[in-house]
Amino acid sequence: MDDRKRILITGGTGFIGSRLALRCAADGHAVRVFAMANTKAESDNKDLLEKAGIELVLGSVTEAERVQAAVRDRDIVFHLAAAQHEMNVPDQRYWDVNVGGTEAVLGACIEAGVSRLIYGSTIGVYGSPSGQLDERSPLKPDNLYGETKLAAENLVRAAKDRLHVVIIRISETYGPGDRRLVKLFSTIKSGVFFVIGDGKNLHHMIFIDDLIDGLLLAASVDVPSGEEIVLAGKEVASTDQIVAAVAAEVGTEPRRWHAPMGLFMPVAVVLESTLKPLGIQPPLHRRRMDFFKKDFTFSSQKAAAVLGFQPAVGLKDGVKRTADWYRQTDQL
Repeated sequence: MDDRKRILITGGTGFIGSRLALRCAADGHAVRVFAMANTKAESDNKDLLEKAGIELVLGSVTEAERVQAAVRDRDIVFHLAAAQHEMNVPDQRYWDVNVGGTEAVLGACIEAGVSRLIYGSTIGVYGSPSGQLDERSPLKPDNLYGETKLAAENLVRAAKDRLHVVIIRISETYGPGDRRLVKLFSTIKSGVFFVIGDGKNLHHMIFIDDLIDGLLLAASVDVPSGEEIVLAGKEVASTDQIVAAVAAEVGTEPRRWHAPMGLFMPVAVVLESTLKPLGIQPPLHRRRMDFFKKDFTFSSQKAAAVLGFQPAVGLKDGVKRTADWYRQTDQL
């Protein structure tokens, strides 16, 4: 985006949203973040954004009046707010935030005359197929997060004649600011990490800087309203290759022993079914097992053709930059 824009980012205290907000502010745009600060990570990101002089409004996308106020006078809206990793909340929470919240944001954008809405969706809408996927592949989500994100996609697509919308399906994202992979890095460094399954399942992760480049392109280039575009990274890597790259960066040797998937999946199911109704976040659950289980890659042809998107950061460089951030923030 060359011209100065008035931007709103929902979910801007999250990993992706906070990094997007910082980039937009550094580029000279007027940035407003509408988000929550319920966790330590969100609170830390809130402080970071405020130190950068970014306007921050606390609230939930389930609060329609607050959404309307946040959207007012904005040119571009990046809708990234979502219920995603919480396994200790009722299922309705996912529907309220991911679907109801998206409906509220759409309505507010239409009323305010926003020029473009970028909706941050997920590769989770594909479920668990194998092989290479693209924007035309069947959508068969296999968990509540994917189901609610697909329902929200449908709402966004239905609004394409009243509001310029672009749907971005975001692949596994990592990099500085990501706190989810700290445990992976630190456990590998400790020498006690082991792979569940054969380690051959493929990931098509995207580094945070590449993702932000793609999101900004989606907000600025000439894209037909209602388009769905997958953003994935420069390289495809197996679980074993990711573990090896992290081990090389933190100075350890990866364990060669692999635990059988059939041993851990039943444990994940039992923990999830037992602890979730009690409001307790299970230490192991089915979505966490996806890292060792899901096996697919993505075509980047549409992202390249429509957006001119070319990811630049490979696995080795991305792992190094992530580990450096963990060290700088005393997490590794």
